[in-house]
Amino acid sequence: MCLSVPMRIVSIEGLSARCEARGAERVASLWLLQDEALQPGDHVLVHLGQAVRKVDAVEAAASWALFDELLAALAPPSAGA
Repeated sequence: MCLSVPMRIVSIEGLSARCEARGAERVASLWLLQDEALQPGDHVLVHLGQAVRKVDAVEAAASWALFDELLAALAPPSAGA
């Protein structure tokens, strides 16, 4: 299964972007999106260090909501339950 993570661009230098999501920062290549007009504040899907698609903030938030549901479903039961 392939998984891409929505991240917000913090800064851009050439074809590299420093991206942030939930406190984690990564550098992602913008090579695949070099024809897009990207700027800090934009959201991109990052897969294996590559920004693969620009998304809007609503789609990024929806993806994180789905990830939260999946993680909650996979979490072990709490000790008090």
